Amino acid sequence: MATTHEIRVERREDEGKGASRRLRRAGKTPAIVYGGDLKPVNIQLDHEPLWVASQNEWFYSSILDLSLGGDIQKVLLRDIQRHPYKQLIMHLDFQRVNEKETLRTAVPLHFLGEDTSPAGKSVEVVVLHELNEVVVECLPKDLPEFIEVDLSALELGATVHLSDLKLPEGVEIPELKLGKEHDVAVVVARHARVEAAEETAEGDEAGADVPASKVAKDDEK
Repeated sequence: MATTHEIRVERREDEGKGASRRLRRAGKTPAIVYGGDLKPVNIQLDHEPLWVASQNEWFYSSILDLSLGGDIQKVLLRDIQRHPYKQLIMHLDFQRVNEKETLRTAVPLHFLGEDTSPAGKSVEVVVLHELNEVVVECLPKDLPEFIEVDLSALELGATVHLSDLKLPEGVEIPELKLGKEHDVAVVVARHARVEAAEETAEGDEAGADVPASKVAKDDEK
C-alpha cells in the first residue's frame, strides 16, 4: 500500500514574478497543481514546513495529499526549483493523480545487506551501484515509497539486473517490456584491481586527446 502525506496549501490569486517575490519575502512558496479533468490552480505553501518535508525521501516519490481548506487532492511532485545557493525552494509543480489510472514515476532503491555480503566484506571487491532509482508503473494505491534490493548474498563477479528486483504486487518496470537489452545492471561486484585498471586506462585515453603543442605550452608555464 502506498503511504500518503498531507501538505497544506492555500490558493494563490496574484501571478507574475513580482507577486512571487513578495510571497517569498513573506515566507511562502509559489506552486501550481495541474492535470486530470480540472484546470491548473496556482497555490502557495508555508516555506518552513515545506523545507522540512523536502528533506525526506518520501516527498519526491510518494503520493501527497494537498489539503486546500479541507479539499484533498492527491498529487505527485513533478518539479522543484531551488535557489542556487540559499536554502530556499523557489517554486513547485504538482500533478494530480487519478486513483483509477496507472501512473509512471521514479522510485528510490534501498540497498540492504551489502556490508555483510561476501563481496562487501572483501577489501578486494568494489560494489558499484549503477542505479539509485528505477521508473515503475502501477496504480496509485500500489506505489511504494522505495524498493529494497537485498545484497546479502552478493559475491565477486555478480550482477544484479532490473529483472532481479523483487517488486511489490501490482508494480511493474516498463523498461523490461522493451527487450532483454533493457535489463540493465543495478549493482555490480567487481575486483578492485580491475576497476583501478579501467580508471587508469580511461585517464590515459583522456590524456592522449590533448594535443602535443598544448602539453608543451603547459609545461613551459
